[in-house]
Amino acid sequence: MEGWKKDWQPMMNAIGKDFSDGEKIWGADPVEKGAIRRFLEPLEFDCPLHYDKTVADEYGYSDVIAPYSSLLTWTISAHWNPGEKIFTSSERNAQPAHNPVGGVQTDLEPQTAGFFATDIEFDYLQPVKVGDWLCNNGNVLLSCVPKETTVGRGAFLVWESSICNQHGEEVAKMRIGTYKYNPHTTKMEA
Repeated sequence: MEGWKKDWQPMMNAIGKDFSDGEKIWGADPVEKGAIRRFLEPLEFDCPLHYDKTVADEYGYSDVIAPYSSLLTWTISAHWNPGEKIFTSSERNAQPAHNPVGGVQTDLEPQTAGFFATDIEFDYLQPVKVGDWLCNNGNVLLSCVPKETTVGRGAFLVWESSICNQHGEEVAKMRIGTYKYNPHTTKMEA
C-alpha cells in the first residue's frame, strides 16, 4: 500500500464507530408552514398535504407535512449566527470557519484541504410535520476507501446518521458519501 494510503488506515480501522460522542446537531429552525410553501414554489409541487391542513387532517396527519425531499432543509444547522465571520481567510480555496455541511472531522484522518459530497441516501420512516424540530443523531463511519482521482489524493467516506424530531422519534436514516482530498499541486500529478 502506498504511503499516502497508509495515512487512511486508522479511519479504515474505525469503520463502524460512531464519531458523534452522543452530540445531537439540531437544524437551524423548526419546520414552518411558510418555509414549506417557499420550498414548493419553484418546484410547482401541488400536493395539498404540504399546504392544506384540512386535507392533511383527512389523511390522518395532525398538521401539514413537509415533502420528504425537503428533509435536509430542516436538519442543517445554521451557516451563520450574529457576530460570526464565515470566512476568516482570503486565500484562494479558503474554506468557511464553520461549515455545517463540511462533513465529520476526526483526529484519525490525515489533514486534507478539499472536500465534496459524492452522494446521499435516505430511508424515510415517518412524515415531518409543521412544528417539528429535527436533529442529526450519530455519525457512524460505514466505509473508507483511499483513492487517487483527477482532483487529488484522498478517501471516499460514507457516514450514517439518524434524523429525529424534538420528541426523540426517528423520522429518517441518512447516509452521505464524501471525498476528502489534497489537490494535486501540479498538472503532472493529475
